[in-house]
Amino acid sequence: MMHRIAIRVGALGLAALVSAPVLTAQTAPFPTQPPAPMPLKPAALPPFQEATLVNGVRVVLVENHRNPTIAYRLALPAGDAYDSKGKTGTATMVAALLTKGAGTRTAEQISAAIEGTGGGMGASTDEDYLSVSGFVLSNAAPIAFELLGDVIARPTFSEKEFELARTQTLSGLQLNAADPGFLAGKYFRAGLYGAHPYGATATATTVRAITRADLQAFHATRVRPRGALLVVAGDITMRQLTTLANRAFAGWTGAPASVATLPAPPVRRTTEILLVHRPGSVQSNLLVGNLAIGPADSTRFAAVLATQVLGGGSDGRLFTILREQKSWTYGAYANLTRVRGIGRFEANAEVRTEVTDSALVELLAQLKRVGAEPITASELEGKRGAMVGSFPLTIETPQALAERVASITLYGLPANYLQTYRTKMAAVTAAQVSAAARRVIRPQQSLIVVVGDGTKLYDKLVKIAPVTIRNADGDVMQASDLTPKVMATAFDVSQLKASRDSFVVMVQGNALGTSVVSVEAKNGGWTMSENTNVMNGMIAQRTTLESDAVLSPVSLQQGASMQGQQTKTDVAFAGGKAKGSAQTPSQTGPQTKAIDTDLPSGTIASDALQMVLPLFRWANNATFTVNVFSAGKGTVEPITLTVVGSESVTVPAGTFDSWKIEQKGGEAAVVFYLAKASKRLVKISPVGQPIELQLAK
Repeated sequence: MMHRIAIRVGALGLAALVSAPVLTAQTAPFPTQPPAPMPLKPAALPPFQEATLVNGVRVVLVENHRNPTIAYRLALPAGDAYDSKGKTGTATMVAALLTKGAGTRTAEQISAAIEGTGGGMGASTDEDYLSVSGFVLSNAAPIAFELLGDVIARPTFSEKEFELARTQTLSGLQLNAADPGFLAGKYFRAGLYGAHPYGATATATTVRAITRADLQAFHATRVRPRGALLVVAGDITMRQLTTLANRAFAGWTGAPASVATLPAPPVRRTTEILLVHRPGSVQSNLLVGNLAIGPADSTRFAAVLATQVLGGGSDGRLFTILREQKSWTYGAYANLTRVRGIGRFEANAEVRTEVTDSALVELLAQLKRVGAEPITASELEGKRGAMVGSFPLTIETPQALAERVASITLYGLPANYLQTYRTKMAAVTAAQVSAAARRVIRPQQSLIVVVGDGTKLYDKLVKIAPVTIRNADGDVMQASDLTPKVMATAFDVSQLKASRDSFVVMVQGNALGTSVVSVEAKNGGWTMSENTNVMNGMIAQRTTLESDAVLSPVSLQQGASMQGQQTKTDVAFAGGKAKGSAQTPSQTGPQTKAIDTDLPSGTIASDALQMVLPLFRWANNATFTVNVFSAGKGTVEPITLTVVGSESVTVPAGTFDSWKIEQKGGEAAVVFYLAKASKRLVKISPVGQPIELQLAK
């Protein structure tokens, strides 16, 4: 019966549908145009409440009891710009250590305490400010403020944590030295800001110069409550907040030390190119820009839109033209940086080496065009609509709201900036965008940084603008330096002896493989053999390098396996040339590179370093430079080996008083430990990798 009823109802429904009148275009109830947008309304935010704590900290509260959470940001004028000359990196290390022991708690206890609330806390710096930010459930506010008071006012700066932070910082810097994007940004800021602290970047030299006492002194003179800003958003009242904060900051008093007037950034009147030579690079990193405007400049809304039209994502002009039309890059973007002083405009792209000059010319043309030609209505409406529509998402959570309120307060923006952001952005006209672009984007006065292979780029770039050349370490080079020169041998071959050394391969502190290196006299020269096996063959490599009597390479054969990919290198050296091929693993399978490279006299193969290192005359602060052929790059470039200290090293073979030697240049940064007495390599540590080789016997 139920089945028949179901059929009967279905039939009746079908009959009704068939007998319904046919809708025509004249009678269609559906609109043919979208409805007009509703008038924009200011962002609905709770009123900002302000107070001043007894020690002078300025407090801003955005009270909202909708969710049982609070978020905070405590910011102080103690950012990277306040580092002492020659000790760049101090503020960053101070921030790193604030949560690594404070009050009566160790780093582990602080971490356990904040995680036990279901929240988080961290410290960081930017150019201007040192900040401690965090979030917790509102019922955990007492412990959150207790921890905040300890880390900002009572950090311990333990010797152990300091040494660990410095080691990690130095490792990060060595990794950065191999990152073309980092290099581009570093030299771009240095070129734009000159002697102004915004142009400084930490180096191994400045970080090594920093002591624990320097961190304590920085904290004592700069991390002071007067001039500090505490912004809190969420489920808490001003009375609760001030009570908790005054208790947490008890005993923390004073104002930061005064600072000398900062030097003005240089005025750039013409376009200049800085070429950072990176031998063997298959792509170039382009970074183009100029000093722009201050944080509260009245043209910022229009300037931001101009930047978005130019390079704000996949529908920006740079992306559309350089990637979609020209196929020169995976992406090209533009950005307007806000800092307390003068910010900067920058546009960037990573392009293939062979199209670097073409891409740069097109990029400069687009920078000029955005101010010279009116932007189209569709571009304006699209970008303006995106900025207006997405803005609420940037203040949706207590954490985001605390960050935004802190920023507008620190940069001196109007108190109603967040509330009126959408209406002001929506009111920007095409004419205002063009005018702002002409003011903010100045390709005719831009600094251009190109990080890439100078041997293939220099002659093309000088046709665009005057070019200065530096190597990755910042040393000035001449065009003639791009071709490796003959170098005198800096090591004593007569000290070389046959040997066989076995190493344990340590991965994240675990012994997961072996590497055996042997050296023997053969055919009037020397042969070095290496056999490495990690994780039962998951990574394996066999190398045979034959050299003549003075260790100039004769032949190199190498076979390797990495997670199933088989690679092979075969290079012959004769007549001042290296010829052959080399394979390297990639996500799509082994990539083969043909090698036909000039080989200056005195060049050694990179694989010979282990054999050659004991032959230098090492001493405190000794530095040697040697030309090295890299099969992976197919290039010859100088590498520098520098003694950066002495260290007692314990490995499976014993404990050795060793020279600590840093390698700069080549395929990767490496730290070698060479026993002073026996002149044997006892440890090899590739920088930034969780792997090292330790001498076993």
